[in-house]
Amino acid sequence: MPPKKGGILYPMENGKRREEAGNRRQETGKCNQKINSGRRISMAFKTMGFIGGGRVTAFLLTRLKERGVLPEKVVVADPNSAREAILTRIDPQKIRWTSDNTEAAGAEWVFLAVHPPVVIEVAQAIQKVLSPQSVLISFVPTISIEQLSGLLNGFNRIVRMIPNAPSVIGKGYNPVFYSPLLSVEDRKLLESLFVHWGETPEVPEPHLEAYAILTGMGPTYFWFQWLSLVSLGQRFGLEKTDVCRGLAGMLHGAVATLFESKLSEQEVLDLIPAYPLKKDEETLIRIFEERLSSLYEKLRRPSVS
Repeated sequence: MPPKKGGILYPMENGKRREEAGNRRQETGKCNQKINSGRRISMAFKTMGFIGGGRVTAFLLTRLKERGVLPEKVVVADPNSAREAILTRIDPQKIRWTSDNTEAAGAEWVFLAVHPPVVIEVAQAIQKVLSPQSVLISFVPTISIEQLSGLLNGFNRIVRMIPNAPSVIGKGYNPVFYSPLLSVEDRKLLESLFVHWGETPEVPEPHLEAYAILTGMGPTYFWFQWLSLVSLGQRFGLEKTDVCRGLAGMLHGAVATLFESKLSEQEVLDLIPAYPLKKDEETLIRIFEERLSSLYEKLRRPSVS
């Protein structure tokens, strides 16, 4: 039974399932083999400005480049010149680097991709530059639309999003909250952009900090473990291609069994008789609870007064 729309797994029509299965059969030698990203959507997006040239900006622009939907003008502003080569090589003709945040803020769509401690400084610099027709898309946890609007002298055409790294291949899960002052047309146009990155479920604004912990940073809790299994599989005598294919199949199946089957959580856990890491589970759970609960409480604290 296919996963429900908006669930943990991504819904796929039968044809797309067959296409992606065929792509997996053609993989050779790498865990990070490219997967067919599906039908391209041709659209002339607005001018974009990114304030902050870090990893999030890089993987979002990389995806738009691969989809062929980068606008003709993209300005990335960041004082860290070490990031310039990384960002501009995505598309040297369309992406321009600057250290001046106001240049990026002059775009029609402005993306705020900075850490919370510098938001006040950035807002003070750009508040007079933002056009009344622009939309600000904030990736910053901890700062609500109301707080951000106050810092921007009342500018309220704002969206908040918690992007995650699988957006780089169009498999992101990026919860979003729209200012109620945005028009239906504004939202439709934004959604036509966001779809290139993956799913963008609309959630209550107070839930965004929880999603920052669960989905925004979620891949980091598992990637190192999976890579460790890849290394073990090779030590056990398997080819890397076979290890990757086996682990990918196991992970997809395990997730589907837990979240899509009619079995209870305990019934799922009872499917396997042997748990080699059973004696370590309590320690691992305690680490999760302590580290992530502490981080969540930190994100919940007001960043601005």
